[in-house]
Amino acid sequence: MYERFEKQVEGAPVRRRDDTPVPAPQRRRYALVAVAVLATLTLSGCSEAVQRGFLPKGATTGAERVTNLWVAGWISALAVGVLVWGLTIWCIVAYRRKKDDVGLPPQLRYNVPIEIVYTVLPIMMVGVLFYYTARDEAVLLDTSKKPDVTVNVVGKRWSWDFNYLDHNVYESGTQVTLTGKDTDRDTAPTMYLPVNQRVEFVLTARDVIHSFWVPAFQQKLDMIPGKVNKFQVVTTTKGEFDGKCAELCGSYHASMLFKVKVVEEAEYLQHMQDSMARLEDNQVTIEPKVGK
Repeated sequence: MYERFEKQVEGAPVRRRDDTPVPAPQRRRYALVAVAVLATLTLSGCSEAVQRGFLPKGATTGAERVTNLWVAGWISALAVGVLVWGLTIWCIVAYRRKKDDVGLPPQLRYNVPIEIVYTVLPIMMVGVLFYYTARDEAVLLDTSKKPDVTVNVVGKRWSWDFNYLDHNVYESGTQVTLTGKDTDRDTAPTMYLPVNQRVEFVLTARDVIHSFWVPAFQQKLDMIPGKVNKFQVVTTTKGEFDGKCAELCGSYHASMLFKVKVVEEAEYLQHMQDSMARLEDNQVTIEPKVGK
């Protein structure tokens, strides 16, 4: 083993550098750790939940677009994170203080090329993210196509009303009483939608700001008093999906729940007929008074 001394300018440290190479067993340990980390990341990528970024499984055509943007954003963020973490750890290891170091290392004030790079690159990354977000948002909020079904969803403290404008049918919901049991959701108002059809939601509010959110649709939009908001979805999956208010709207915000049942068109039309008959049965006729 050879030891060598380097004498630097006045004020700089005098360092003794040991040229002894890193032992092979230690290098093997580092390699095994790196392989294990890569294998873990690769295997975890096989999970369906991981592949969609832990978002709920989509039930509309727009959900795929949202999932792709979400996953791409996380991959980009992870790549930046790995690069930053890697450079940070490398600096910690490569430039750590040795036992035989004397004094302080050379002090640097600035590096113009590096400062330009770490200023320009983040601006470019934010610009790219903004472009794809604006592009997908324009598609998701496009209501120019004619819908097959139009539902006016009315938010109120603390429940929902569903007005099926194509059938002149309305359903008024009541607040869910939360007891902590799974059966609580059974009392939530239910909105029926046909599968594989374009649905337009016309969103209004009676009192305060609410937010219409069905996680499986992967879209939500605020409901603002005095303002009408709209968006469309094309349903792709039959089933029952949970919905809720995503805007803190008061004391019983947590009770503002509803369900969405996506069914075949025949079952949807049958529900409309049943609801219409029920409304007709409950209709009250006021007889005019007969004068004396």
